[in-house]
Amino acid sequence: MSKLKEWLNSIGYTQELEVVSADASFRKYYRVKSSSSSVVVMDSSLQKETLLPFIDIANRLYEAKVKSPKILHSNLEDGFLVMEDLGSTHLFNKLDDDFELWYAEAIDNIVKMQNTDIVGLPNYDEAFLSFEMSLMQEWYLTKYLNINLDHKQQIQLSKILDYIVTEVISQPQGLFVHRDYHSRNIMLLESSSEVVVIDYQDARVGAITYDLVSLLRDVYVELNPTLVKKMALTFKNSKNIDVDNDTFMRWFDFMGLQRHIKILGVFARLSIRDGKDDYLKSIPLTLKYIKEVSLKYEETKGLLRLLEK
Repeated sequence: MSKLKEWLNSIGYTQELEVVSADASFRKYYRVKSSSSSVVVMDSSLQKETLLPFIDIANRLYEAKVKSPKILHSNLEDGFLVMEDLGSTHLFNKLDDDFELWYAEAIDNIVKMQNTDIVGLPNYDEAFLSFEMSLMQEWYLTKYLNINLDHKQQIQLSKILDYIVTEVISQPQGLFVHRDYHSRNIMLLESSSEVVVIDYQDARVGAITYDLVSLLRDVYVELNPTLVKKMALTFKNSKNIDVDNDTFMRWFDFMGLQRHIKILGVFARLSIRDGKDDYLKSIPLTLKYIKEVSLKYEETKGLLRLLEK
């Protein structure tokens, strides 16, 4: 903290730091207020290697005209950034106030994000999709629930996960994927009806429905399923995707399965390894999504049986 304060003092920010938040990584955020302005400070000193990707993606989003906080000052050596302060209102805070309008804006923003430059970004390929889902068995089943699958169950699970990867890869690929585009990572500028993207440094190149399912089957917010389908198909139409609605919703479902299986492992790991137990509160909704989708398709009903056991 002393190093952060020294650097801020050296660039003219001498006011006290006000804690804003800490996210699922080891980054911390502070607000520095003066009589005439306010900025947000990111302390990534425990993950200095994430700063360059953060700045790189910020520049790409800016070029694509996707709103994100401007970077005002950077200290790559120590892991600090100063960014413009765009307030504290997230989509999560507006679920009782014309939220459908804000979701429509957020969906339009996905269309815009998918025009972002992807040159040099890592791919969401088969190996990475499989790796992410493997976190579920390692951290959720084995380390969190103390459940070890027998040989037959392991074969069954592997077969289902391979099928999910195949389904995900079958949909259009090669698009910018934020990877965590949900109600807590979307800020709102009420004065201009704009949505603002944050926490984008882990972006990859992947499937057309990834950010859409992150938004509409958010593990922190449960939306009405009829509304989810309506908004998902609105996105399909805005992208002029030439498939029938059932095919598109199948893409959407299997992308959600991959993401939610991963999240079970990630949330268990955050609790066990990092002592961040708050994420465990979102496991029931995550499981609900997995069970509902697994039940819809013959190829994934075995996953439902495994989880129920």
